Amino acid sequence: MFIDSYHPREDKKCKVSIRVTCQRKKKYYPTKVSLTEDDFTRIMKAKRRSEEDNKSYKEIRSYETKALRAVEALPVFTFTLFENIYLENREATDTISFAFDKYVKELKEDKRIGTAVSYETAKASIESFKAGLKFADITKALLTKYENWMIDNGKSKTTVGIYLRSLRTIFNRARIDKSLYPFGEGKDKYSIPESRNIKKALTLEEIGKIFRYEPKQGTSEEMARDYWIFIYLCNGLNVKDLCLLKHKDVDGDVLTYERAKTIRSRKVTEKIVVSLKPEAKKIIARWGVPSLSPESYIFPHLQKGMSAERSRAIIQQVTKTVNKFMKRIAKDLGIAKPVTTYFARHSFATVLKRSGASTEFISEALGHSDLKTTKSYLAGFEEEMIHETTNALTAFKSVI
Repeated sequence: MFIDSYHPREDKKCKVSIRVTCQRKKKYYPTKVSLTEDDFTRIMKAKRRSEEDNKSYKEIRSYETKALRAVEALPVFTFTLFENIYLENREATDTISFAFDKYVKELKEDKRIGTAVSYETAKASIESFKAGLKFADITKALLTKYENWMIDNGKSKTTVGIYLRSLRTIFNRARIDKSLYPFGEGKDKYSIPESRNIKKALTLEEIGKIFRYEPKQGTSEEMARDYWIFIYLCNGLNVKDLCLLKHKDVDGDVLTYERAKTIRSRKVTEKIVVSLKPEAKKIIARWGVPSLSPESYIFPHLQKGMSAERSRAIIQQVTKTVNKFMKRIAKDLGIAKPVTTYFARHSFATVLKRSGASTEFISEALGHSDLKTTKSYLAGFEEEMIHETTNALTAFKSVI
Protein backbone atom coordinates (compact mmCIF):
# COMPACT_ATOMS: atom_id res chain seq x y z
CA MET A 1 0.00 0.00 0.00
CA PHE A 2 1.16 3.51 -0.76
CA ILE A 3 -0.08 6.98 0.20
CA ASP A 4 0.45 9.64 -2.44
CA SER A 5 1.91 12.38 -0.26
CA TYR A 6 3.14 14.23 -3.35
CA HIS A 7 -0.37 15.37 -4.27
CA PRO A 8 -2.18 16.36 -1.06
CA ARG A 9 -5.60 18.02 -1.14
CA GLU A 10 -6.39 21.27 0.64
CA ASP A 11 -7.43 19.31 3.72
CA LYS A 12 -3.98 17.58 3.63
CA LYS A 13 -5.54 14.22 2.79
CA CYS A 14 -3.86 12.07 0.16
CA LYS A 15 -5.02 9.19 -1.99
CA VAL A 16 -4.18 5.69 -0.77
CA SER A 17 -3.04 3.55 -3.69
CA ILE A 18 -2.07 -0.01 -4.52
CA ARG A 19 1.54 -0.17 -5.70
CA VAL A 20 2.34 -3.05 -8.04
CA THR A 21 5.94 -3.80 -9.02
CA CYS A 22 7.08 -6.12 -11.82
CA GLN A 23 10.63 -6.34 -13.13
CA ARG A 24 11.48 -3.03 -11.42
CA LYS A 25 8.57 -1.28 -13.11
CA LYS A 26 6.05 0.27 -10.71
CA LYS A 27 2.45 1.22 -11.35
CA TYR A 28 0.02 2.83 -8.93
CA TYR A 29 -3.71 2.17 -8.74
CA PRO A 30 -5.57 4.71 -6.56
CA THR A 31 -8.33 3.56 -4.25
CA LYS A 32 -11.27 5.64 -3.05
CA VAL A 33 -9.66 6.04 0.37
CA SER A 34 -8.08 9.39 1.27
CA LEU A 35 -6.18 9.96 4.54
CA THR A 36 -3.54 12.24 6.00
CA GLU A 37 -0.04 10.75 6.23
CA ASP A 38 -0.27 10.54 10.02
CA ASP A 39 -3.68 8.83 9.90
CA PHE A 40 -2.44 6.35 7.31
CA THR A 41 0.61 5.43 9.40
CA ARG A 42 -1.44 5.12 12.58
CA ILE A 43 -4.17 2.98 10.99
CA MET A 44 -1.78 0.60 9.25
CA LYS A 45 0.50 0.07 12.30
CA ALA A 46 -2.00 0.14 15.17
CA LYS A 47 -2.77 -3.05 17.09
CA ARG A 48 -6.05 -1.60 18.28
CA ARG A 49 -8.19 0.75 16.19
CA SER A 50 -11.24 2.89 16.72
CA GLU A 51 -14.41 1.99 14.87
CA GLU A 52 -13.75 4.65 12.23
CA ASP A 53 -10.10 3.65 11.82
CA ASN A 54 -11.08 0.00 11.55
CA LYS A 55 -13.53 0.84 8.78
CA SER A 56 -10.78 2.59 6.79
CA TYR A 57 -8.34 -0.26 7.48
CA LYS A 58 -10.78 -2.89 6.18
CA GLU A 59 -11.50 -0.84 3.06
CA ILE A 60 -7.76 -0.48 2.33
CA ARG A 61 -7.18 -4.18 2.86
CA SER A 62 -10.10 -5.03 0.54
CA TYR A 63 -8.25 -3.33 -2.33
CA GLU A 64 -5.06 -5.14 -1.40
CA THR A 65 -6.88 -8.48 -1.28
CA LYS A 66 -8.47 -7.86 -4.66
CA ALA A 67 -5.06 -7.03 -6.15
CA LEU A 68 -3.47 -10.18 -4.70
CA ARG A 69 -6.29 -12.35 -6.04
CA ALA A 70 -5.87 -10.77 -9.47
CA VAL A 71 -2.16 -11.60 -9.43
CA GLU A 72 -2.80 -15.18 -8.27
CA ALA A 73 -5.28 -15.70 -11.10
CA LEU A 74 -2.66 -14.93 -13.75
CA PRO A 75 -0.52 -17.73 -15.22
CA VAL A 76 1.96 -15.06 -16.38
CA PHE A 77 1.94 -11.52 -14.99
CA THR A 78 1.61 -8.51 -17.24
CA PHE A 79 0.18 -5.18 -16.20
CA THR A 80 -2.45 -5.40 -18.95
CA LEU A 81 -3.73 -8.79 -17.78
CA PHE A 82 -3.65 -7.62 -14.17
CA GLU A 83 -5.69 -4.51 -14.98
CA ASN A 84 -8.30 -6.54 -16.88
CA ILE A 85 -9.07 -8.36 -13.64
CA TYR A 86 -8.32 -5.75 -10.99
CA LEU A 87 -10.12 -2.86 -12.66
CA GLU A 88 -13.19 -4.93 -13.48
CA ASN A 89 -16.29 -3.45 -11.87
CA ARG A 90 -14.36 -0.45 -10.58
CA GLU A 91 -17.33 1.71 -11.61
CA ALA A 92 -19.88 -0.51 -9.91
CA THR A 93 -19.64 1.58 -6.75
CA ASP A 94 -19.78 4.90 -8.60
CA THR A 95 -23.04 6.81 -8.40
CA ILE A 96 -25.39 6.89 -11.36
CA SER A 97 -25.61 10.66 -10.93
CA PHE A 98 -21.85 11.05 -11.40
CA ALA A 99 -21.94 8.93 -14.57
CA PHE A 100 -24.84 10.96 -15.96
CA ASP A 101 -23.00 14.23 -15.26
CA LYS A 102 -19.88 12.92 -16.96
CA TYR A 103 -21.80 11.98 -20.12
CA VAL A 104 -23.83 15.21 -20.13
CA LYS A 105 -20.57 17.17 -20.04
CA GLU A 106 -19.31 15.23 -23.08
CA LEU A 107 -22.57 15.85 -24.94
CA LYS A 108 -22.42 19.58 -24.29
CA GLU A 109 -18.79 19.74 -25.38
CA ASP A 110 -19.91 17.99 -28.57
CA LYS A 111 -22.68 20.63 -28.94
CA ARG A 112 -25.41 18.00 -28.62
CA ILE A 113 -27.45 20.24 -26.36
CA GLY A 114 -30.85 18.62 -26.90
CA THR A 115 -29.52 15.17 -26.05
CA ALA A 116 -27.72 16.58 -23.00
CA VAL A 117 -30.94 18.12 -21.70
CA SER A 118 -32.74 14.80 -22.22
CA TYR A 119 -30.15 12.97 -20.10
CA GLU A 120 -30.29 15.66 -17.42
CA THR A 121 -34.06 15.17 -17.22
CA ALA A 122 -33.67 11.39 -16.92
CA LYS A 123 -31.06 11.81 -14.19
CA ALA A 124 -33.31 14.21 -12.24
CA SER A 125 -36.19 11.73 -12.37
CA ILE A 126 -34.08 8.81 -11.16
CA GLU A 127 -32.56 10.96 -8.39
CA SER A 128 -36.06 11.99 -7.30
CA PHE A 129 -36.99 8.34 -7.05
CA LYS A 130 -33.92 7.46 -4.98
CA ALA A 131 -30.87 9.67 -4.57
CA GLY A 132 -27.32 8.37 -4.56
CA LEU A 133 -27.93 5.13 -6.45
CA LYS A 134 -24.81 3.25 -7.50
CA PHE A 135 -24.45 0.95 -10.48
CA ALA A 136 -24.43 -2.04 -8.15
CA ASP A 137 -27.82 -0.94 -6.75
CA ILE A 138 -29.58 -1.15 -10.10
CA THR A 139 -31.46 -4.45 -10.31
CA LYS A 140 -34.58 -5.75 -12.01
CA ALA A 141 -36.52 -5.30 -8.77
CA LEU A 142 -35.39 -1.68 -8.33
CA LEU A 143 -36.16 -0.80 -11.97
CA THR A 144 -39.63 -2.34 -11.62
CA LYS A 145 -40.21 -0.22 -8.50
CA TYR A 146 -39.09 2.87 -10.43
CA GLU A 147 -41.50 2.08 -13.27
CA ASN A 148 -44.39 1.65 -10.83
CA TRP A 149 -43.40 4.86 -9.00
CA MET A 150 -43.44 6.77 -12.28
CA ILE A 151 -46.86 5.41 -13.27
CA ASP A 152 -48.26 6.18 -9.79
CA ASN A 153 -47.04 9.78 -10.24
CA GLY A 154 -48.93 10.21 -13.49
CA LYS A 155 -46.08 9.56 -15.94
CA SER A 156 -46.62 7.48 -19.07
CA LYS A 157 -44.81 4.31 -20.07
CA THR A 158 -43.40 6.30 -22.97
CA THR A 159 -41.64 8.59 -20.48
CA VAL A 160 -40.46 5.62 -18.42
CA GLY A 161 -39.00 4.09 -21.57
CA ILE A 162 -37.20 7.29 -22.56
CA TYR A 163 -35.59 7.72 -19.13
CA LEU A 164 -34.57 4.09 -18.75
CA ARG A 165 -33.09 3.91 -22.23
CA SER A 166 -30.91 6.83 -21.13
CA LEU A 167 -29.92 4.87 -18.01
CA ARG A 168 -29.17 1.82 -20.16
CA THR A 169 -26.83 3.93 -22.29
CA ILE A 170 -25.03 5.08 -19.13
CA PHE A 171 -24.67 1.43 -18.12
CA ASN A 172 -23.34 0.48 -21.56
CA ARG A 173 -20.67 3.16 -21.29
CA ALA A 174 -19.45 1.96 -17.89
CA ARG A 175 -16.96 -0.82 -17.19
CA ILE A 176 -19.40 -3.06 -15.38
CA ASP A 177 -19.32 -6.83 -15.18
CA LYS A 178 -22.01 -8.42 -17.35
CA SER A 179 -23.36 -10.26 -14.33
CA LEU A 180 -24.44 -6.87 -12.89
CA TYR A 181 -26.15 -5.75 -16.11
CA PRO A 182 -29.88 -5.44 -15.31
CA PHE A 183 -31.39 -4.88 -18.76
CA GLY A 184 -32.58 -7.46 -21.27
CA GLU A 185 -34.82 -10.49 -21.48
CA GLY A 186 -34.89 -13.30 -18.95
CA LYS A 187 -35.71 -14.14 -15.35
CA ASP A 188 -33.42 -11.61 -13.65
CA LYS A 189 -33.41 -8.98 -16.38
CA TYR A 190 -35.57 -5.89 -16.75
CA SER A 191 -37.24 -5.23 -20.10
CA ILE A 192 -37.76 -1.52 -20.84
CA PRO A 193 -41.42 -0.88 -21.70
CA GLU A 194 -42.27 0.05 -25.26
CA SER A 195 -45.22 2.39 -25.57
CA ARG A 196 -47.98 1.79 -28.07
CA ASN A 197 -47.61 4.15 -31.00
CA ILE A 198 -50.30 6.83 -31.07
CA LYS A 199 -51.44 7.53 -34.59
CA LYS A 200 -50.26 11.00 -35.63
CA ALA A 201 -51.15 10.93 -39.33
CA LEU A 202 -53.82 12.97 -41.10
CA THR A 203 -56.01 11.75 -43.91
CA LEU A 204 -55.42 13.04 -47.42
CA GLU A 205 -58.68 14.98 -47.12
CA GLU A 206 -57.46 16.72 -43.93
CA ILE A 207 -54.10 17.50 -45.53
CA GLY A 208 -55.95 19.01 -48.48
CA LYS A 209 -57.85 21.33 -46.12
CA ILE A 210 -54.53 22.61 -44.71
CA PHE A 211 -53.15 23.20 -48.22
CA ARG A 212 -56.26 25.20 -49.17
CA TYR A 213 -56.38 27.20 -45.93
CA GLU A 214 -55.75 30.90 -46.54
CA PRO A 215 -54.13 32.70 -43.59
CA LYS A 216 -53.42 36.41 -43.61
CA GLN A 217 -50.28 37.07 -45.66
CA GLY A 218 -47.02 37.81 -43.84
CA THR A 219 -48.29 36.54 -40.48
CA SER A 220 -46.88 33.91 -38.13
CA GLU A 221 -49.94 31.84 -38.94
CA GLU A 222 -49.03 31.82 -42.63
CA MET A 223 -45.42 30.90 -41.81
CA ALA A 224 -46.60 28.04 -39.57
CA ARG A 225 -48.93 26.71 -42.28
CA ASP A 226 -46.19 26.95 -44.90
CA TYR A 227 -43.54 25.32 -42.72
CA TRP A 228 -45.91 22.45 -41.91
CA ILE A 229 -46.58 21.89 -45.62
CA PHE A 230 -42.84 22.13 -46.37
CA ILE A 231 -42.09 19.47 -43.73
CA TYR A 232 -44.81 17.23 -45.16
CA LEU A 233 -43.58 17.59 -48.75
CA CYS A 234 -39.88 17.25 -47.88
CA ASN A 235 -39.84 13.72 -46.49
CA GLY A 236 -41.09 14.78 -43.08
CA LEU A 237 -37.86 16.58 -42.12
CA ASN A 238 -37.88 17.98 -38.59
CA VAL A 239 -37.72 21.67 -37.67
CA LYS A 240 -34.04 21.50 -36.77
CA ASP A 241 -33.16 20.15 -40.20
CA LEU A 242 -35.41 22.78 -41.80
CA CYS A 243 -33.53 25.55 -39.98
CA LEU A 244 -30.17 24.02 -40.95
CA LEU A 245 -30.92 23.83 -44.69
CA LYS A 246 -28.40 25.74 -46.79
CA HIS A 247 -28.61 27.09 -50.32
CA LYS A 248 -26.06 24.51 -51.46
CA ASP A 249 -28.57 21.78 -50.53
CA VAL A 250 -30.89 22.81 -53.37
CA ASP A 251 -30.09 21.81 -56.94
CA GLY A 252 -32.97 22.52 -59.28
CA ASP A 253 -35.86 20.25 -58.34
CA VAL A 254 -33.84 18.28 -55.80
CA LEU A 255 -33.14 19.00 -52.13
CA THR A 256 -30.41 16.94 -50.45
CA TYR A 257 -29.66 17.06 -46.73
CA GLU A 258 -28.31 15.04 -43.81
CA ARG A 259 -30.35 14.51 -40.66
CA ALA A 260 -28.65 16.32 -37.78
CA LYS A 261 -29.95 13.60 -35.48
CA THR A 262 -27.92 10.85 -37.14
CA ILE A 263 -24.76 12.64 -38.32
CA ARG A 264 -22.82 11.66 -35.17
CA SER A 265 -24.42 8.26 -34.65
CA ARG A 266 -23.51 6.79 -38.02
CA LYS A 267 -20.04 6.06 -39.32
CA VAL A 268 -21.21 6.75 -42.87
CA THR A 269 -23.85 9.46 -43.14
CA GLU A 270 -26.51 8.94 -45.78
CA LYS A 271 -28.00 11.95 -47.52
CA ILE A 272 -31.77 12.20 -47.86
CA VAL A 273 -32.91 13.12 -51.36
CA VAL A 274 -36.13 15.11 -51.69
CA SER A 275 -38.13 15.84 -54.82
CA LEU A 276 -38.88 19.55 -54.50
CA LYS A 277 -42.51 20.08 -55.46
CA PRO A 278 -43.72 23.47 -56.81
CA GLU A 279 -45.45 24.17 -53.49
CA ALA A 280 -42.18 23.64 -51.57
CA LYS A 281 -40.32 25.96 -53.97
CA LYS A 282 -42.93 28.67 -53.40
CA ILE A 283 -42.41 28.37 -49.63
CA ILE A 284 -38.65 28.80 -50.06
CA ALA A 285 -39.28 31.86 -52.25
CA ARG A 286 -41.74 33.31 -49.71
CA TRP A 287 -39.77 32.76 -46.48
CA GLY A 288 -36.23 32.07 -47.60
CA VAL A 289 -33.39 34.60 -47.55
CA PRO A 290 -31.77 35.03 -50.99
CA SER A 291 -27.99 34.71 -50.92
CA LEU A 292 -25.11 34.20 -53.30
CA SER A 293 -23.28 32.17 -50.65
CA PRO A 294 -24.01 28.42 -50.91
CA GLU A 295 -23.13 28.09 -47.19
CA SER A 296 -25.81 30.52 -45.98
CA TYR A 297 -29.00 29.21 -44.40
CA ILE A 298 -32.15 29.20 -46.53
CA PHE A 299 -34.55 30.21 -43.77
CA PRO A 300 -33.92 33.27 -41.53
CA HIS A 301 -33.50 31.71 -38.11
CA LEU A 302 -29.91 30.58 -37.50
CA GLN A 303 -26.69 32.48 -38.09
CA LYS A 304 -23.14 31.33 -38.69
CA GLY A 305 -21.10 31.21 -35.46
CA MET A 306 -24.16 30.96 -33.23
CA SER A 307 -23.65 28.89 -30.06
CA ALA A 308 -25.23 25.46 -29.80
CA GLU A 309 -27.34 26.63 -26.85
CA ARG A 310 -28.67 29.65 -28.73
CA SER A 311 -29.36 27.60 -31.87
CA ARG A 312 -31.34 25.06 -29.86
CA ALA A 313 -33.39 27.81 -28.18
CA ILE A 314 -34.29 29.32 -31.56
CA ILE A 315 -35.22 25.94 -33.08
CA GLN A 316 -37.42 25.21 -30.06
CA GLN A 317 -39.15 28.58 -30.46
CA VAL A 318 -39.79 27.97 -34.17
CA THR A 319 -41.24 24.56 -33.32
CA LYS A 320 -43.51 26.03 -30.64
CA THR A 321 -44.72 28.72 -33.03
CA VAL A 322 -45.55 26.24 -35.78
CA ASN A 323 -47.34 23.90 -33.37
CA LYS A 324 -49.27 26.74 -31.73
CA PHE A 325 -50.72 28.07 -34.97
CA MET A 326 -51.24 24.65 -36.57
CA LYS A 327 -53.44 23.61 -33.67
CA ARG A 328 -55.50 26.77 -34.22
CA ILE A 329 -55.71 26.12 -37.95
CA ALA A 330 -56.76 22.51 -37.35
CA LYS A 331 -59.51 23.70 -35.00
CA ASP A 332 -60.77 26.24 -37.56
CA LEU A 333 -60.82 23.50 -40.21
CA GLY A 334 -62.69 21.06 -38.00
CA ILE A 335 -59.78 18.64 -37.73
CA ALA A 336 -60.18 17.03 -34.32
CA LYS A 337 -56.48 16.25 -33.86
CA PRO A 338 -53.66 18.16 -32.09
CA VAL A 339 -51.81 18.82 -35.37
CA THR A 340 -48.08 19.38 -34.84
CA THR A 341 -44.90 19.00 -36.88
CA TYR A 342 -44.90 15.31 -35.90
CA PHE A 343 -48.20 14.93 -37.76
CA ALA A 344 -46.53 16.26 -40.91
CA ARG A 345 -43.79 13.62 -40.67
CA HIS A 346 -46.17 10.76 -39.88
CA SER A 347 -48.60 11.91 -42.57
CA PHE A 348 -45.80 11.86 -45.16
CA ALA A 349 -45.08 8.22 -44.29
CA THR A 350 -48.72 7.13 -44.12
CA VAL A 351 -49.82 8.79 -47.37
CA LEU A 352 -46.92 7.16 -49.22
CA LYS A 353 -47.84 3.77 -47.74
CA ARG A 354 -51.44 4.19 -48.85
CA SER A 355 -50.22 5.00 -52.35
CA GLY A 356 -48.44 1.63 -52.50
CA ALA A 357 -44.87 2.68 -51.64
CA SER A 358 -42.79 0.00 -49.92
CA THR A 359 -41.82 0.26 -46.25
CA GLU A 360 -38.17 0.11 -47.35
CA PHE A 361 -38.59 3.17 -49.59
CA ILE A 362 -40.39 5.10 -46.85
CA SER A 363 -37.69 4.15 -44.34
CA GLU A 364 -34.96 5.48 -46.63
CA ALA A 365 -36.93 8.67 -47.32
CA LEU A 366 -37.38 9.32 -43.60
CA GLY A 367 -33.71 8.62 -42.90
CA HIS A 368 -34.39 5.77 -40.47
CA SER A 369 -31.54 3.43 -39.57
CA ASP A 370 -33.82 0.39 -39.41
CA LEU A 371 -37.28 -0.71 -40.54
CA LYS A 372 -38.50 -1.16 -36.97
CA THR A 373 -38.71 2.60 -36.48
CA THR A 374 -40.56 3.05 -39.77
CA LYS A 375 -43.04 0.33 -38.88
CA SER A 376 -43.85 2.18 -35.64
CA TYR A 377 -44.74 5.24 -37.76
CA LEU A 378 -47.06 3.08 -39.85
CA ALA A 379 -48.58 1.14 -36.96
CA GLY A 380 -51.88 3.06 -37.03
CA PHE A 381 -52.17 2.62 -40.79
CA GLU A 382 -51.46 -1.11 -40.55
CA GLU A 383 -54.26 -1.52 -37.99
CA GLU A 384 -56.69 0.34 -40.25
CA MET A 385 -55.80 -1.93 -43.15
CA ILE A 386 -56.40 -4.99 -40.97
CA HIS A 387 -59.88 -3.73 -40.08
CA GLU A 388 -60.73 -2.77 -43.66
CA THR A 389 -59.44 -6.02 -45.14
CA THR A 390 -61.15 -8.28 -42.61
CA ASN A 391 -64.47 -6.49 -43.18
CA ALA A 392 -64.72 -8.85 -46.15
CA LEU A 393 -65.43 -11.63 -43.64
CA THR A 394 -68.88 -10.18 -43.00
CA ALA A 395 -69.53 -8.70 -46.44
CA PHE A 396 -72.57 -10.96 -46.72
CA LYS A 397 -74.45 -8.47 -44.52
CA SER A 398 -74.74 -6.06 -47.46
CA VAL A 399 -76.54 -8.61 -49.64
CA ILE A 400 -79.06 -9.87 -47.08
